[in-house]
Amino acid sequence: MNQIAINTSQNVNVNFTLAGVGERIVAFFIDWLIKGFYIFVLFWLLRFLLEGSDFTSGMDNWSLGAFILIVTFPVHIYTLVLESLMEGQTFGKKLMKIKVVKIDGYQASFGDYLMRWIFRLVDIYTNSGIVAVISMVVSKNHQRVGDIATGTAVISLKNSVNISHTILEQLKEDYTPLFPQVILLSDNDVRIIKENYQKALKSDDRQIINKLTIKIVEILKLEPNSIQLTQRQFINTVIKDYNFYTGKDS
Repeated sequence: MNQIAINTSQNVNVNFTLAGVGERIVAFFIDWLIKGFYIFVLFWLLRFLLEGSDFTSGMDNWSLGAFILIVTFPVHIYTLVLESLMEGQTFGKKLMKIKVVKIDGYQASFGDYLMRWIFRLVDIYTNSGIVAVISMVVSKNHQRVGDIATGTAVISLKNSVNISHTILEQLKEDYTPLFPQVILLSDNDVRIIKENYQKALKSDDRQIINKLTIKIVEILKLEPNSIQLTQRQFINTVIKDYNFYTGKDS
């Protein structure tokens, strides 16, 4: 499986498995089927509701076209809206366990998703997807033109996942948090911190632990001298505190 190294916002390189071309095509067709089902139900309802009515009979071609565009508008913005709300996933991508990420390690913005959505005209709809497939096969990171333009890639999430691989932590009922500033972090930040911290523990990589500590202190705007914990205790506490304040305990 091809992999891509992404330098995260914690300034640590993490390897992700790239989604295969086949996975992306299947996800696309799942989304296409969902949109097709919506169109089928929509026009069935319109036919049922407007049966015997002359609602569209007085419309010219432009008016009829505008009407159809309006009622099918959710289909046209389906990918843009879902990727923006679901952090790089549509229902098809979620079922295939793949998602869009920024290669530079930062969270993809609405502008990135918008640009990818616009480039679908070039990649997919004007040439039956030929350009997209060729681009994904030829490019280093399996990117279609829209991905190349926005600096994004699609990665696979199909790894064995248990509680140690997520941001979840078992907390005791009487747990007392130390750093309320952890609310400045996002789920993605904590996930990356935990993943890299666990890797560093396995290899006893003190340099990564030190980098993570420095970055967390910087983000949380803490005074280094005020932290009466070892670096390992500090990172552990930050992860647990985040779970405490966001209710992500199990």
